[in-house]
Parts: sequence; structure tokens; C-alpha cells
Amino acid sequence: MSEESKPPVKKQERKYGIAHIFSSYNDTIIHITDISGAETFSRKSGGMFVKADRNESSPYAAMKSANAAAQEAQSKGVFNLYVRYRAPGGHKNRTPGPGTQAALRALKRSGMRILRLEDVTPLPHNGCRRKGGRRGRRM
Repeated sequence: MSEESKPPVKKQERKYGIAHIFSSYNDTIIHITDISGAETFSRKSGGMFVKADRNESSPYAAMKSANAAAQEAQSKGVFNLYVRYRAPGGHKNRTPGPGTQAALRALKRSGMRILRLEDVTPLPHNGCRRKGGRRGRRM
């Protein structure tokens, strides 16, 4: 067959999205938006998938929520993701919670293509005073 006789190949429109993963020691929230961040494709949290409050931040809840968010985003045509994960940050805890790794793994396994990982935890530049008073938090 010559080049002219071939039917035109329809190139699937590739939508790109940003997965915002907020992971603290109390909950894990996965929010998938478009590139500008204005339109939300999906938003799920760990508390939607477990009954007990203590399990909201668990890797299991993060995995379930990431999987559900990925399925919803894929139904809207998003298959490529930039991932931005963060911890509470500021003068609070700067290490992401236990759900971050599980959420990333679940996004990858659900068929999403992860293009870039970025840690966007806010870091203090000696702004506000930390809570706890002059003698700190007493147990």
C-alpha cells in the first residue's frame, strides 16, 4: 500500500493532569486536576474507604483512594500525570505520611503514566512562631 491510500491514523488526544497528594499522619488526600489546576477531575481521601478514624492515613486507604481517583480520571481521558506530593509542612511535620508511597504505587499500577515527581512541602523561612508556648509542649 502506498502512503496516500492508508487511512489517517487517529491520534488519541493526550490529556495531562496533576496529581496533588497530601499525606499527613491523619489522612491522605489525592486530588487530580488539569495542568492549570483550575478543573478537578477527581478528589478522593483515605477516609472515604475505611471505617475507623485511625486507619485514614494507612497505606491501604491511600492505595484504595489513589486507585479510585485514577479510575475516575481515566474515564475523563487523563492518562499522563505530574505528581506533586506534600506533607503538612510549615512549622508542623515536614515528612510525608505513610500513604505517599502506597498512593504513588497504586497510581502507577492503575495504568497512569507518571512523568515527574515533585515534593512541594512548604518550608518555613522564620515566619510565624511555632505553637507551644515558652516552655514547649508538656506531656
